[in-house]
Amino acid sequence: MRRHRKVKIVATLGPASSDFATIRALFEAGADVFRLNMSHGTHEEQRARYDIIRRVEAESGRPIAVLADLQGPKLRVGTFAQGPHDLADGQAFRFDLDPAPGDASRVQLPHPEIFAALEPGAELLVNDGKIRLRVEACGADFADCTVTAGGAISNRKGVNVPDVVLPLAALSEKDRDDLEFACAMGVDWLALSFVQRPEDVIEARELAKGRAAILSKIEKPAAVRAFSEILKVSDGIMVARGDLGVELPVHSVPPIQKRLVRACRAAAKPVIVATQMLESMIESPMPTRAEVSDVATAIYEGADAVMLSAESAAGAYPVEAVATMDNVARSVESDPTYRDIIESSRSAKRQTVADAIVAAAREIAETTDISCICAFTQSGTTASLTARERPRVPIVAMSSEQDTLRRLCLTWGTHCVQTPSLERFKQAVVNAAKAARDFGFADESNQIVVMAGVPFNVPGTTNILRIAPCDERLIYRTDPE
Repeated sequence: MRRHRKVKIVATLGPASSDFATIRALFEAGADVFRLNMSHGTHEEQRARYDIIRRVEAESGRPIAVLADLQGPKLRVGTFAQGPHDLADGQAFRFDLDPAPGDASRVQLPHPEIFAALEPGAELLVNDGKIRLRVEACGADFADCTVTAGGAISNRKGVNVPDVVLPLAALSEKDRDDLEFACAMGVDWLALSFVQRPEDVIEARELAKGRAAILSKIEKPAAVRAFSEILKVSDGIMVARGDLGVELPVHSVPPIQKRLVRACRAAAKPVIVATQMLESMIESPMPTRAEVSDVATAIYEGADAVMLSAESAAGAYPVEAVATMDNVARSVESDPTYRDIIESSRSAKRQTVADAIVAAAREIAETTDISCICAFTQSGTTASLTARERPRVPIVAMSSEQDTLRRLCLTWGTHCVQTPSLERFKQAVVNAAKAARDFGFADESNQIVVMAGVPFNVPGTTNILRIAPCDERLIYRTDPE
C-alpha cells in the first residue's frame, strides 16, 4: 500500500526554479502547491511559470494548486545624499515628508499615512528591525525620534510600524493589477499581504469575484489582535513569521503560531507555516538541526502546509529543500507521538449533519479495517471538514470540479481525484473504489468509507455515509439502485 504524506509542501518559484525540468522535479520531490511571489518578476515571467505548472499537472494526472502572493504596500525611507549613515544609540533623528536627500539627522518618509497614525512613544523599525527608534514628538509631516538600537541606515530601507493600525489599504495599485492578472490567469489561491483588519480581506474577495480563494497573511500585530474576525472572512491563513518576528518580540512568535494553527484547524480552514523554515539550504545542501526541528514542530502542531521561500525560488538546492521537507514530514507522521498530539487537540464542537458524518467516518476508519475515506465534494467543504478530524487513513477528495480539487491541494491529508459528473450514489461508490485502487490506497480485499451528498452536485448537502468494498462486483451485488 502507498504511504501517504498528510502535510502539504508549498514551494516558491523564482530564478532558480523557472524551467520545466526543475518545476517537474520539485513536484516529484513532493511539492503540492507552487507559490508565485508577485513582489518579484514580470507578469510574463509569472505566466510562463504558471503554464509550466499546468503542463506538469496535465502530464502527472494530479491536480496542483497555484498560489499568487501579493506584495502589499511597501513602506520605505527615501534616499541619502552622502550614502549610508551610522545612527548611534541615543541620538536624535527625524523622519519627514521633505523629498530632499537625507543626512545623518533626517530622511524622507514618503508616507503621510504613517504620520497621521503615529503618537509619542510609538516605535519605528528600519531595515527589518535592525534599527529601532522611539517617537518623541510628531505631527502631520514629521516625527522626531530617539534611536534606541543603532545601525547603518541607507537608501530605501523598509520601515515597520508595529504599534499602530495604519490607515493604509492592504491592496496597493500594483496589488490590484497583480490580483486581476493572477485571477484572469487562473490561480487557485491569492495570498494577501499587510492584512490589518477583516475589511482588507473583504475588499480582496470582492475584487477576486470567486475566481480564487483568499488566504490572509498574518504578519502584523494588528492582524494577531483581530485574528478571529480575519479568520471568519478568509478561506485560509499563512503564519508569516518573518514580519511577525520584526514587529513583535521574536520570542512571542512560537505561541502565536501555535494558537493560529489550532484556530484554523477548528474552523476547518487550511493554514500554512512560512518563512525561514530551511533558510540555510539557500546555500547548503544540508539544513541545520534547528531548521529540521522547526519544520517538525509545525507538523506536530497540525499545520496543513509548510512553505519554502527563497530556498526553492533562488537557492542553490531547490529540489533538495523540497525533498528534505518531505523526509521530515514522513518521519514525523510515522512517529506514534504525532498521533497522540494530533488526536488530543481534536475539537469536539460539531453543529451540523456534515460535522457528524465526517466525525463518524473518522471513528469508523479508526475502529475498523478501513483503507481510506473517500469524500465527494462540490465546494470542498466535506473534504475540509474531514481533514479537520485528522483521520489516520488517507482522505481521497473526489469532485467533478477541477477548481475545487486544486484548492484542496493545500488541505491536510487530501489526495485529490477528478471524477465525471455523477447522478447516483452507486456511481459514486464505484468511482471511489476505483480511485482507491488506482492510487494505491486499497486493493480489492479492502473496505473504504464513502461520503457524499444526495442530491448530487449541490454544495452543502453531505448527508450519507457508506462502508463499501473495493471489489466492484461486491458493490453491484450488495448496493441497491
